[in-house]
Amino acid sequence: MSNGWIQTYTGKQFWPLDPRPADVDLHDIAHALSLKCRFGGHCKVFYSVAEHSVRVLRHVAKADGVTDMELKAALLHDAAEAYLPDLLRPIKGRFGAAAKTAQEPNLSPFAEIERRLQVCIGQATDVLYLGSDWIAVKHADDVLLATEARDLMGPPPEPWPSLPTPLPQVIVPWTPEQAKAWFLHEASRLDLKVA
Repeated sequence: MSNGWIQTYTGKQFWPLDPRPADVDLHDIAHALSLKCRFGGHCKVFYSVAEHSVRVLRHVAKADGVTDMELKAALLHDAAEAYLPDLLRPIKGRFGAAAKTAQEPNLSPFAEIERRLQVCIGQATDVLYLGSDWIAVKHADDVLLATEARDLMGPPPEPWPSLPTPLPQVIVPWTPEQAKAWFLHEASRLDLKVA
């Protein structure tokens, strides 16, 4: 076992490089994500990863024919960030030399660590991890990104590439406490396992 553990909000030991489903706790995830700011902190006001996750879930829930598993995957799509730094999109894909796996042949070492954490969280919560195969979740994530860019960032120096149309309603960010409470509320409503 690795000596590289972190102490979580609930006082557990958690090994990010050797994660075990028994160590995953949705209270740890909700708390950590509620205190992590999107966009590496470059937005005009604090906007948490937990709030982003809840908003992605709510957007996915509006789609026709969406399954319970897709709803759960939407809420947990960034859950690994509770145990890792939130790397910005341009950096995430290029962090280190490419690692080769059968499922996703072009993962960087950081992306492989993140994938293993997502799989572990999925095992702990009975949510199947399929990476980018969750089309509805990926689309909702991109729609929220476009909406967040419009509402929470300053004027762009040039247009952001390949963003879909943002949502019509303007985002008014929640406090970290509100984001954590909504994340846990949605997790309970979806009947996600909580340690």
